[in-house]
Amino acid sequence: MNAPEESFMSHLIELRDRLIRALLAILIVFLCLFPWAKELYALLAQPLLASLPKGGQMIATDVVGVFLVPMKVALMVAFLIALPYVLYQAWAFVAPGLYAHEKRLALPLVAASVFLFFVGMAFAYLLVFPTVFGFMAKIAPDGVAWMTDIEKYLSFVMSTFIAFGITFEVPVVVIVLVKMGVVEIKTLKEWRPYVIVGAFVIGAIFTPPDVVSQLLLAVPLCLLFELGVFLARFVSQPRTSELPALPGESERTTD
Repeated sequence: MNAPEESFMSHLIELRDRLIRALLAILIVFLCLFPWAKELYALLAQPLLASLPKGGQMIATDVVGVFLVPMKVALMVAFLIALPYVLYQAWAFVAPGLYAHEKRLALPLVAASVFLFFVGMAFAYLLVFPTVFGFMAKIAPDGVAWMTDIEKYLSFVMSTFIAFGITFEVPVVVIVLVKMGVVEIKTLKEWRPYVIVGAFVIGAIFTPPDVVSQLLLAVPLCLLFELGVFLARFVSQPRTSELPALPGESERTTD
């Protein structure tokens, strides 16, 4: 076996090992959370339960749904708790192949991405869910028992978390595009009217047809775009001190 093949195989082995470590971390956290799976689901369902009419409740149409759905919630929480370690494993795998200036930029961007994704999820849970569920409770026709299946509720919550988590990544996306030279800050400023219109279109698609819910998504999206444009000023021009790493800096290290 020649040197390139040996190097490729060593990379595959390291990738396998780091994936196993990441999965084991998630599994360990999940096992610790397992006894409190029902409580975790109750916490996740609290925004809906608080908006249901008096005597209202959620239902389970699947025989094993009352067991599987709380387990899925516990697994989701376990992944979020273990996410820093999972990202560390990913970073430890790719970092040795990056230049010094790429490391200085990539690490803050990854940390900011995780933080903003969590902020988006918290924003959805604390503000969006109560608003949406309150609106639905008010427009429910008389004589209609407004209830939902726990599996469908989990699907709605997950999709909303992902939508708002991705939405809150706008500053990172803007910074990366500017840093890579795909777009200039001047062009981003020219796009501002289209971004505002697009934000309200997205708000109309992903929220109920009331002004408050649309504003809850459109306004943060516009503000996050402006934040990204502001922060992109600091990375638009590479510093002269940013030079490729010396050969010794690119040697693969292990933890």
